[in-house]
Amino acid sequence: MSIDRETFREANEEELESLSVPQRVLGFLVANDDRAFEASEIADRSGIDESAVSTALTRLKNRGLVEHKATYWAVTEDEERLATASGYERATALFNERLGEENREEWRDSAPDEAHPSVADER
Repeated sequence: MSIDRETFREANEEELESLSVPQRVLGFLVANDDRAFEASEIADRSGIDESAVSTALTRLKNRGLVEHKATYWAVTEDEERLATASGYERATALFNERLGEENREEWRDSAPDEAHPSVADER
């Protein structure tokens, strides 16, 4: 995962090494919780080696934090499970600090009234 030059200059080594690969993968999926991704795309978009992403996804699945279907991975919809996951709060705090906190109501207000066709077909 790349970082901006200001973060590189101002952060200490401990801060830069603070997130493990599973935490970074989970953070990526949480930040994109409306989508499912192939492991290779997660690797490309997060800057993490694909084999490390695959290992992390398997571990996260075993802990019930991600879901897997065919070649796609998505964060679990079980918010209670996520809230109790070790490292979730830490990853969320780091992303909120760096990217700003998201407003769920704003997301809900801008959501389409109808389900995406891929979701509607499953009903």
